[in-house]
Amino acid sequence: MRLRRKPWIDTAILDYADFVTPLGGDWSHHAGAWAETFGRTAPLHVEIGVGKGDFITELAARHPEINYVGLEAQQGVLYFAARKAAARELSNVRLLVFDAAHLTELFAPNEVDRIYLNFSDPWPKARHAKRRLTSAFFLARYAAALKADGEIHFKTDNMGLFDYSIETMQREGWQLSRVTHDLHALGEKDNIMTEYERKFSARGAKIGRLVARLPRSA
Repeated sequence: MRLRRKPWIDTAILDYADFVTPLGGDWSHHAGAWAETFGRTAPLHVEIGVGKGDFITELAARHPEINYVGLEAQQGVLYFAARKAAARELSNVRLLVFDAAHLTELFAPNEVDRIYLNFSDPWPKARHAKRRLTSAFFLARYAAALKADGEIHFKTDNMGLFDYSIETMQREGWQLSRVTHDLHALGEKDNIMTEYERKFSARGAKIGRLVARLPRSA
């Protein structure tokens, strides 16, 4: 869902320029140099579609030993993620306004350890299937960026998208584990909920979750 644009955010987001690359910013120097960007060598985890940042900021706070990159297509929501990261003084987070279709321009081959996909747009119409973040088009880009033992961690409330994702990932050779159509029934204490997850689960929606490991031939 595209939010109504808030022009004041274009200026306000510059307050967080130390760790945010806003719309129109230069991100071309990052590929292959994320260790230099963070000033240290550490595992690199990427969330595609950070929303207002509840998930990535909590994850980064719990795991200061990991470098986190958050990508979001809408600057209007990324601003709120940036504000949360700054309030918690999370030096292990970088945020970019970025279209994930160009992922291989942002990360060098074998640079990323893990990718998170949380409550992505389901694009339910068949003619829009290529836009789904678990389509073969995007899976090929993840495979290029991920290390040999890299993983995708995927959650959604949309069971149509979930079943599509399972089918597509298996067809493309990804190895699936921790697959469930009802994540909250498992009572996993380390599950970090996104804004959407809290909202959907409060309405009684079931949450699908899976982990996909990179194909051995990738």
